[in-house]
Amino acid sequence: MNNVTVQTIVPILLLIGAGFFSRKIGILKSGDERVLSAYVYYFALPALALVNLGEIILTGSTLKFMSAGIIPILVAVIVFVAISRIFRFSRDTLYLLIVSTVFGSVAFFGLPFITFAFPTKQAEHLAVLSVSSIGPVGVAISMTTLELYKLETGTIWQGLRRVLRKFSKNPLILSILAGFSLALMKLEIPLLLSTSLHMLGKTTSTVAIFMLGVFLYGPKYTNIVNALKLSLLRILFLPFVALLTMQLLNLPSLEKTILVLMHSTPVAVSIIVLSERYNFYKEIIASLILVSTIGGGLCVTLWLLLLGSQ
Repeated sequence: MNNVTVQTIVPILLLIGAGFFSRKIGILKSGDERVLSAYVYYFALPALALVNLGEIILTGSTLKFMSAGIIPILVAVIVFVAISRIFRFSRDTLYLLIVSTVFGSVAFFGLPFITFAFPTKQAEHLAVLSVSSIGPVGVAISMTTLELYKLETGTIWQGLRRVLRKFSKNPLILSILAGFSLALMKLEIPLLLSTSLHMLGKTTSTVAIFMLGVFLYGPKYTNIVNALKLSLLRILFLPFVALLTMQLLNLPSLEKTILVLMHSTPVAVSIIVLSERYNFYKEIIASLILVSTIGGGLCVTLWLLLLGSQ
């Protein structure tokens, strides 16, 4: 195992372990992970997105990179719909396949992993760009799917309207739009504000990974076998589709590596909240997060080794 991989995965495992044992020995209690999640979701991550996107120069290659990140998600959804038609899966099974695959932890796991693996400004910009494209699309598809599950007889347009209303109040989406607006208008953030936003944004990776360890302690895990099967869609199938996509688009090596790694990240932790809210396969989803976090941590490391060897 090369030095880059060791320097990436060891700090992540130590941070996850610190979060886990902080619950086990009682320093943090049940529910404290929501405070950490709220901090990252409402403050640190939006600040990171705003300053990074505000500083980029929008070019054809930038837009190509962002579009390339979205394509594997769309391909996966099309494949699942086609398979469900051929083998006559139930709608609920189709919904489970989609949510388990497209809702990845690109911000809470992928972004820290990339910044640890490639500690350069270019890699951080590319990571934020990929989060800004992959994240909203994955969340939109997942939430639309869950809205349709809740409606039972609803149409995709009904689900989309509800999702758009929620997006209009989402801090990450708003910060992404603000960052792109600054980039398009070529406006600079005032230095004092920029410094504060950079300081806030730099806490994203550490707190997000620590929070993952806090979350993993406590829930009851059942349906492990089904969760394992579903996790393979996220940590093997989707990054494989991403790798083929990046090869066809002939992206530069670093861009290709970052997008494949983003698509091999574990299932997003926040999906447990949505599964509770929508009463959507709650036991399977809890186990899916555990299995995909463990398996995803291993697979994203293997993908890094594979891509690094190329």
